[in-house]
Amino acid sequence: MIRSEGARISHIANGQIKTDPAAPMAERLAALQAGLAEVIAAHRPDRAAAEEIFVNKNPQSTLKLAQARGAVLAACGAAGLAVNEHAARLVKKAVTGTGSAEKGQVAAMVQVLLPGVAITGSDAADALAVAIADAHLGPRP
Repeated sequence: MIRSEGARISHIANGQIKTDPAAPMAERLAALQAGLAEVIAAHRPDRAAAEEIFVNKNPQSTLKLAQARGAVLAACGAAGLAVNEHAARLVKKAVTGTGSAEKGQVAAMVQVLLPGVAITGSDAADALAVAIADAHLGPRP
């Protein structure tokens, strides 16, 4: 989570919502939605951003990602947050200057843009990159 004021951005929080990999998918999705609802209630953001889903080589992975994304969108919708959606290439371009940047390059640039911030993992770095891209691209209806 970041704060954006004009061209300035600052870090508010980052983290990962962990679920029990052995739990049934319905429980994991409910935990994800509830965990995000807690984060939203604690920080009260005025909007959210999400990366659009891309279909990868493994259909099972794509399906699980879509289900998790649905839980995230539901939590945002329940909180009344508008959600801006961005393609992965657009996020990479906004953060690094190139849409073909590798995951490590994106994480490194997030660290440059948010100096001194302890990023809790690659998923948190990705989420911060989406937030930074959204801040640069501006709010949309």
